[in-house]
Amino acid sequence: MSTVVKASRRDFLKIAGTSVGGLVIGFNWFSCDSPKVEVISTEEILAQAKSFNSYLSIAPSGDIVIYSPNPELGQNIKTSFPMVVAEELDADWERVRVVQANLDTEKYDRQLTGGSGAMPHSWEILRKAGATAKYVLVAAAAKAWNVPAGEITVEKGIISHKGSGKSGHFGEFVAEAATITAPEEVVLKDKKDFKIIGTPVKNVDTKEMYTGKPLYGLDFYREGMKHAMIQRAPFGMKIKSVDDAAARAVAGVTDVVTFGTSVAVVGDSTWPLMKAKKLLRVEYETDGLVESTTDHDRIFADLMANGKAEVKRSDGDVTQAFKNAAKVVVAEYQCPFLAHSPMEPENFFAHVQADKVELIGPTQTPDRARQAAAEITGIPKENITVEITRLGGGFGRRLRADYAEEAVHVSKAINAPVKVTWTREDELTGGAYRPAVRYRFEAALDPEGNMIGYKLRGVGMNEANSTRPNNFPCGAVENVLIENVVHTTPITINPWRAPVTNFLAYAEQSFLDEVALEAGKDPVQLRLELYERAKANPIGKTDYNVNRMIAVTKEVAERSNWGKDPNVKQGLSVYFSHRSYVAQVADIEMQGGTPVLKKITAVTDCGMVVNPIGANHQVRGGIVDGMGHAMYTNLTFENGVPKQRNYDSYRLIRLKEVPEIETHFLDSGFDPTGLGEPALPPTGGAIANAIFAATGRRLRSQPFIEQKEFSDIKLEIRRA
Repeated sequence: MSTVVKASRRDFLKIAGTSVGGLVIGFNWFSCDSPKVEVISTEEILAQAKSFNSYLSIAPSGDIVIYSPNPELGQNIKTSFPMVVAEELDADWERVRVVQANLDTEKYDRQLTGGSGAMPHSWEILRKAGATAKYVLVAAAAKAWNVPAGEITVEKGIISHKGSGKSGHFGEFVAEAATITAPEEVVLKDKKDFKIIGTPVKNVDTKEMYTGKPLYGLDFYREGMKHAMIQRAPFGMKIKSVDDAAARAVAGVTDVVTFGTSVAVVGDSTWPLMKAKKLLRVEYETDGLVESTTDHDRIFADLMANGKAEVKRSDGDVTQAFKNAAKVVVAEYQCPFLAHSPMEPENFFAHVQADKVELIGPTQTPDRARQAAAEITGIPKENITVEITRLGGGFGRRLRADYAEEAVHVSKAINAPVKVTWTREDELTGGAYRPAVRYRFEAALDPEGNMIGYKLRGVGMNEANSTRPNNFPCGAVENVLIENVVHTTPITINPWRAPVTNFLAYAEQSFLDEVALEAGKDPVQLRLELYERAKANPIGKTDYNVNRMIAVTKEVAERSNWGKDPNVKQGLSVYFSHRSYVAQVADIEMQGGTPVLKKITAVTDCGMVVNPIGANHQVRGGIVDGMGHAMYTNLTFENGVPKQRNYDSYRLIRLKEVPEIETHFLDSGFDPTGLGEPALPPTGGAIANAIFAATGRRLRSQPFIEQKEFSDIKLEIRRA
């Protein structure tokens, strides 16, 4: 059945090209009453697409330009967004050109990348954009042929009328279509009729990436621009004095600028700046608290025992449930700080002039960069432009605008265009991090091994809620208490891929296996019993769909042959985050007395899969990311400075350490939900639970390789 949705006239702009009769359909994401109307030629659309902010354009040649507004950092949005538009347009994908849109808050709503929310937010909007364009094109053809629009069909950019035998491509009708009023209602396709959505489509930037074409912020260059590199104060400190004489003496250095707690060396290229930065003599003094990792261990232990907590959820009578329990299970889990480690270090270009600012670079939040520039310069936002380059990774790090702010500060100070570039050492020592956290779980069991009480106490950082009080197993247990304690740290923290759940899932899923062991139940059985309780008699508010939890759990058990091979020890982890559901099973085989991680099987329900290639890559990438950081990665501090300064000491997963990964997707009939993050949270728990099943060693802290329980088992990883 087709779906009818409202599409106000003011949601769409129909603009006729002045010289060749091209049709431009721009989507106004804010539905403002007075959208800007820009009249431009098709040549300008194709030749200068980055400077044009309309959403969809069609040339008289039949070629289509689709603007993708959200920043692309590897989550495939630059390909999947246009696929949705092209689907409803019934376009020929081979005739589609995709262009990254610049920041334009009048035309685009939620022009950012974060929280795996882009596709869920924009799904219907994108479909309406394509469907409305198709409507006016069909209406134009119907008028030209003097036939009913209802008798016209569209396929791969060709408009046809069977009765008269007439047909033509989109470009033949753009001039007339531009004069037709868009409808207030548009009919969207039935999903069973999709021809582009659900098919494997290559990344639209693949050729450019393979051939080294400039796409990323680091690629950007403008004749006459200056370069800058920056020395930043340790966390919790401020500048007392600066001796820059030796730095200024380096050939190629043109200036040294101090602002806030930073000192920038400016010059004609990055190489002399790297040398000059090391010659800066900056004296610091404390600006409050300066912390080391040993402080965090002590602080977390104290706050877990004595900290003032905020109650995030309270169901039933927890005190009585634990008092009456036949058995109580208690465990604590802790994780370290982590850096984001994008392949492309932070960089940004800024040109501050008397009455305007130009910003260019890789950012997940372009409007935040613009707002920061306005605050620094006093120039109105409408006079500040932001051009978004492709991002060489982000994982949440580029939600911040600090590196864009640095470029603005330096450009303003030297009155010239400048590009700020971070080194890898800058990324690790001057960045913003996934915060360390500690959890204590407690479960009360009745004589039959049923969970009758559940407690979670989290110790997080800087006002962030370290818990997810509406996630499973909440809703399945009558008596629940969830508390959060906050420690304020001077270390800059930041969302890190799958915020909070990236570690909470590991801790929770590991703890549920501990409960299953004490209850004498199979881990799959325990979870399914709890799901059924949540389904039959839900307790309080929950954010997850229990039927979808059941489906991925049963499917992964079947796909992984759960419990059927006595020579394979398995670990299960199932998690809901960012509107999606992912279940994983890790397989470990004992070979010559050595546990060998052979395989991870993943089942994902993210609603309808737009692009199977992109979806598969997202799940695999999330698993590799989750595995690597759970097993190997640690960032420690000494007097406000990270001890790990580069990849020689900051351990990341290596290609040979990746086991076989098998991916499956369930189509639950829902619209697309998040996929950039949900596959990461379950991975650590699946591996840890498999390690316990194989060796009897329980891992309650990350990274695994630094735990005493892990050091003796000599886990190996081999692809099947």
